[in-house]
Amino acid sequence: MYLGEDSFFMSEFLGNYLKDKDKKIKILDLGSGRGIQAETCINLGFKDITASDIGEEEINYLKNKFKNIKIIKSDLFSNIQEKFDLIIFNPPYLPESRYDSRRDTTGGKFGDEIIFRFLEQAGNHLNENGEIILLLSSFTPRNKIKKLKWKIKKLDEKSLFFEKLEICQLKK
Repeated sequence: MYLGEDSFFMSEFLGNYLKDKDKKIKILDLGSGRGIQAETCINLGFKDITASDIGEEEINYLKNKFKNIKIIKSDLFSNIQEKFDLIIFNPPYLPESRYDSRRDTTGGKFGDEIIFRFLEQAGNHLNENGEIILLLSSFTPRNKIKKLKWKIKKLDEKSLFFEKLEICQLKK
């Protein structure tokens, strides 16, 4: 399981962004991996948290780490029926290459395929006035994503030596 600069950037952002939010909101940490975002939410006092990942190793890790949140093994929303007030997703976003084809970093041939699938399904899992916090990279193509007609607002960005990371809020 890869823990990169993007995970820590998202966690730091959420620590500030969520500190004054209603602690009773229902949160989904999709593609949770090691649970960094779920842990940030727990540390801020949120109680209704679901963490989900596609990987068996990740699910076992999450079940051992967290005893008070719901853990679901799911390919995006395939095993998730509920609706949430906040969906957090730090997706794999890099284009596939011969140097990197890991599931936790590669978002498909062009890098946007998983994000596109996520956004096609996510609206069905948001409560009214719900929002998505999504991390994107300067490597992520945006043309297909823009066609889905989400309201996208950039909330933060961080430049690394080889890319720029953006944290965006999406609403219907």
